[in-house]
Amino acid sequence: MQIDKLRGKELDQLFKAILSLRDLEECYEFFDDLCTINEIQSLAQRLEVARMLQHGYTYHKIETETGASTATISRVKRCLNYGNESYQMTLDRVREEEKENQK
Repeated sequence: MQIDKLRGKELDQLFKAILSLRDLEECYEFFDDLCTINEIQSLAQRLEVARMLQHGYTYHKIETETGASTATISRVKRCLNYGNESYQMTLDRVREEEKENQK
């Protein structure tokens, strides 16, 4: 994992802080304080790119709908194909939660 180089007390603290958030509103508040608007948009954009790639969208369609560069799309695709399967895991969990909430 690329992130292994960053492992340590500070990153552990960040991840524990994120895991401590109780709901969507707390996430909005925390990330509003933690990140710039551009950083938040970039993170959200990458997740949407991953979702669209999983659903077979073309690079052109993803570029048009998200504004993501082809470099970003390629990086996300590389993570989907050769990464830790975390995009798949989280998107599956979000999809399942949405299904549960619709019942």
